[in-house]
Amino acid sequence: MGLFRRSTTTPPTTTGVDGSSQRVDPGDARDPAASADPAAWSAQRTIWSDAFGRLATRCLQVILVLLVAAGLVFAMTQLSLVVIPVVLALIIASAVYPLLELLRRRGVPSILATWISLVAIIVLLGLLVWLIIAAVQSQIGTLVSQANKGLDQLQAFVHDGPFQISDKQIQQALDQAVQFLQSSSFSSGALAGLSAATSFVTGLALFVVVLFFFMKDGPKIWGFLLRPFRGAQFERAERIGTKTVSTLGGYVRGTATVALVDALGIGVGLFVIGVPLAIPLSVIVFVSAFVPLVGATVAGILAALVALVANGPVAAIVVIAIVVAVNQLEGNFLQPVVMARSLKLHPLVVLLALTAGTIIGGIIGAILSVPIAAVAWGVITVWNGPDRPAEFARKKRPERDMK
Repeated sequence: MGLFRRSTTTPPTTTGVDGSSQRVDPGDARDPAASADPAAWSAQRTIWSDAFGRLATRCLQVILVLLVAAGLVFAMTQLSLVVIPVVLALIIASAVYPLLELLRRRGVPSILATWISLVAIIVLLGLLVWLIIAAVQSQIGTLVSQANKGLDQLQAFVHDGPFQISDKQIQQALDQAVQFLQSSSFSSGALAGLSAATSFVTGLALFVVVLFFFMKDGPKIWGFLLRPFRGAQFERAERIGTKTVSTLGGYVRGTATVALVDALGIGVGLFVIGVPLAIPLSVIVFVSAFVPLVGATVAGILAALVALVANGPVAAIVVIAIVVAVNQLEGNFLQPVVMARSLKLHPLVVLLALTAGTIIGGIIGAILSVPIAAVAWGVITVWNGPDRPAEFARKKRPERDMK
């Protein structure tokens, strides 16, 4: 059955003189002597027509597909300055598509609706950056003084604690850190950081331009890309486009809702405890929540470290408890309701996608990997129709749900 099922081709038959049916070897038409050999029919088969031949053919097809996929991934990594802004623009445009449609239905011209949405996005991002900068500037002095006290306490603990680390060893570690800051390695890293900053500005400008045209002419661009398709292929491509926009938009809006709850919960807790930089840490929690499973946890650990340095171990333990409580609320109550329709992926798939995205594209890859995986699964679910997944992904028998 399946890949290893042997094809059974029945040789043609003829009627004898006595009316009986007799098999005729197709090779007889080419070689009359072949009918005298009982093995002539099987001898005509090639080595590719048996089970192992079909397996080898399938393996070659898989290898070719993997080579093409690896080539595409390599090309995208080499053109990351173009690919990442375009993908981010597509995701944001999908998220604000309902707002654009609402404005257009209310009679707002398309160009004006696009400008309103774009300015709103820029103002929102600018407001977040301003909040971070203003909070850091107003609290940096307090944080530095508290950090110095915390480092002194940590040094005293290390010196007098069970580790028995001497002042000489501590001073050697500090000297090594200073030497690194003064070394050529640090200078080359600073130059690399300057180059990365230049690439960031270029990518940001490209992102804004592409986002503008996606919001203004998105349906026209997609219609132009669909021109080569006809009939069933055209209908499938239309379904893929619609599913992609709905999945990306739902993912961003749902994740933003969950991230806002995380940021408010942890931020209020930090403010009540009196941890410095509560607003910047809340913004970091909001942004990091776009990396599923690990983002909010990593941001919570950062907040706990700040609380440890600035307020002591008791405050750090309280912050950890707040982070755990918020994550439990998000994972058990909020996320299943908000993300149920947009992200129908098993946690294992999310984890593997995060790992692969981080290896390929770093932090940006981790952020983009899950929505891309969600889009891929969404495309599979509408491959043969609005509610008809691809044949290999279709449920063919009752499946047990282990609880």
